[in-house]
Amino acid sequence: MAEKQSAKNNKFTIKMQKKLVVLFMAALLSFTLLCVRLVWIVRENGISYQKQVLSQQRYDSTILPYRRGDIVDARGTLLATSEKVYNLVIDAKVMNYELRGEKPYMEPTLTALGEYFDLDMAAIREYVTTQEKSSYYVPKKQLTYDQIKGFKEAQAAEGSKINGVWFEEEYKRVYPYGSLAAHAIGFTNKGNVGAYGMEEFYDDTLNGVNGREYGYLNEDLNLERTVKAAMDGNNIHTTIDANVQMMVEKNLKKFNEENKDAFVAGNGAENVGCIMMRVNTGEILAMASYPTFDLNDVRNTNSLIGSRLIEQFTNANGYFENRKTDTVITQSVLDGLDDAQTYLNLNNLWKNFCITNTYEPGSTAKPFTVALALELGMITPDQTYVCDRYLDVGGYQIKCSGRYHGTLTLREAVAKSCNVAMMKIAQTVGYDEFCKYQNIFNFGLKTNIDLAGEARTASLIYTADNMGPTDLATNSFGQNFNVTMIQMITGFCSLINGGYYYEPHMVNKITNANGATVVNIEPRMLKQTISESTSALIRDYCQAVVDIGTGSAARPAGYRIGGKTGTAETIDPNTHLRSETEYVVSFLGYAPADDPQVAIYVVVDRLNAEKQDNASFASKLVHDILTEVLPYLNIFMTEEPTEAEKQELAALQLEITTRYTQTPEGSALDNLQGETQPTQPVADPETHPWLNFPIDPETGYHKDPETGDLYEPITGNNLGGESVPNVAIPVNPNIQ
Repeated sequence: MAEKQSAKNNKFTIKMQKKLVVLFMAALLSFTLLCVRLVWIVRENGISYQKQVLSQQRYDSTILPYRRGDIVDARGTLLATSEKVYNLVIDAKVMNYELRGEKPYMEPTLTALGEYFDLDMAAIREYVTTQEKSSYYVPKKQLTYDQIKGFKEAQAAEGSKINGVWFEEEYKRVYPYGSLAAHAIGFTNKGNVGAYGMEEFYDDTLNGVNGREYGYLNEDLNLERTVKAAMDGNNIHTTIDANVQMMVEKNLKKFNEENKDAFVAGNGAENVGCIMMRVNTGEILAMASYPTFDLNDVRNTNSLIGSRLIEQFTNANGYFENRKTDTVITQSVLDGLDDAQTYLNLNNLWKNFCITNTYEPGSTAKPFTVALALELGMITPDQTYVCDRYLDVGGYQIKCSGRYHGTLTLREAVAKSCNVAMMKIAQTVGYDEFCKYQNIFNFGLKTNIDLAGEARTASLIYTADNMGPTDLATNSFGQNFNVTMIQMITGFCSLINGGYYYEPHMVNKITNANGATVVNIEPRMLKQTISESTSALIRDYCQAVVDIGTGSAARPAGYRIGGKTGTAETIDPNTHLRSETEYVVSFLGYAPADDPQVAIYVVVDRLNAEKQDNASFASKLVHDILTEVLPYLNIFMTEEPTEAEKQELAALQLEITTRYTQTPEGSALDNLQGETQPTQPVADPETHPWLNFPIDPETGYHKDPETGDLYEPITGNNLGGESVPNVAIPVNPNIQ
């Protein structure tokens, strides 16, 4: 009975079945309507919703830095390169990750940081614990791979709990030879921005394009990455020969050491510059000036010590003007400078004297005066001139450059550096043609050398309209107009190579990161300044300068060369009057004499000496440089060296041997240059006949009683009779 009652209670009735069917149909209908609605939404608003979903997905990107191109010398030696370095980045958010109430990464990571890096760990710990949400903190920059290698190995070890540290890659500009060719190369500032020299001029060529690594979540929520590779910069191949550059800079440094503090405290000269150029192509073999600086530490103020302090003044027109003071920079002076004053003086140090500074060229302009007159047919090679010590021009009595010359041939006028002859030649030529040829020789125009910072000199020369008789006279022997070193040597090359004016250049090839040539830069002959026949005469006259004239001190052992000495007054920047004590002396020459291959120009700006008007200082520097450079360039001797020259070469060889066998010390350049100086041979009256001449009481030099030539007591350098006119020559108002 009980079993029948239980079965009756559990029976699934018809009524209940109907209710279940209705419920099922209602659910099915609702699901169908929902599907229809979703289909309609996707069809009508799918794009809009898709954008909303994608906008909420994580999208990360990392910059992949490009590598700035290299700068190499003519033989492929690296002068500037970029090395990969690493910035240490701390992700405090990861280091503070908690797992079951603990921070498993914190202590192992901090311990490893303290072990492998020189860090203030107390400061690091404070930052990590107080800035828990920070994901980017950089306590160390520009680490080498060797410096991070140990940490990375520990981080990658099995079971390591070092986490929350990663390394950001970038490139650091490095100059393997320190100060070598500093003014020509230039340097880079933050962000791979070139400053000065080739680094600035070829900035776009050397720079590349950053790449980027993109990270994002796909529709399946998986991390995807897309990499756009960086495009590295191109390499530039310079015409500089690093070995020639080293020889030049070694001699400039030696010159400074020999002359610093000689008369007043400070460097051996305000500036000393040297350019060496291939005569027939315009390629620069070397370009250097002193004082210089270390390209790897350009803001090191030690390079300023010995220079005159630059200060900023307000001129009469209310504009700021930078002027050199009489204060010599010492460490105590540096300590008293503020940041603006320090930068002002560093900026002056970084400028390239060879292309930026202007000055009066002095007697090195005389071959140009003779060449233009010969080219115009207004004088002939057999012309003679009478020099009576001075010439009356425009109400001024303008003296000659030396003692009484008497009657001179044109060749002798150049060799003896006669101002009177030059003034008479200029009078014959006249204003129009003289100014026209100054333009042809590129005076007043930029040479367009591929370096940043070349000075404009258009306002520093005369035109035919504003030139008077005195201006014409003084311009003829290189006074009263301004030039740059690069203008002078480029124009001079055209005087001696047949008249062909080549655009000076520092780079002859550009290659990409793979080494493929992108651009070949061929020599550019822009114009012919004079004829072949006139050029041959100028070579002969310049050879006479060294053989019998004012430039004998420049002649290197075993070589005949040509050239011209120069001495010019400077202009006082405050009074704009000619200084009676400060001079620029120079020698502009070429070798060998019969087949010019290389030209050299040395300028000594305000020598540290009581008497600065002595061109032999520049001539002797040319002698020292060419004695080393010419054999290196495989330019063979043109004649047998004298006994004195053999002694000189033997001493030089001993110096070189000693230099390359001693333990390297100091900077990269000093490693190659050393500090050993050549031994001075003992002077013997039989081999050094100038010792037989009596001492001139006015100069302290040996004086030939017959010719009046002066000889240095130790070296025997023939100083000739060249000096500077002491007449108050009017100053070109445009020259500052």
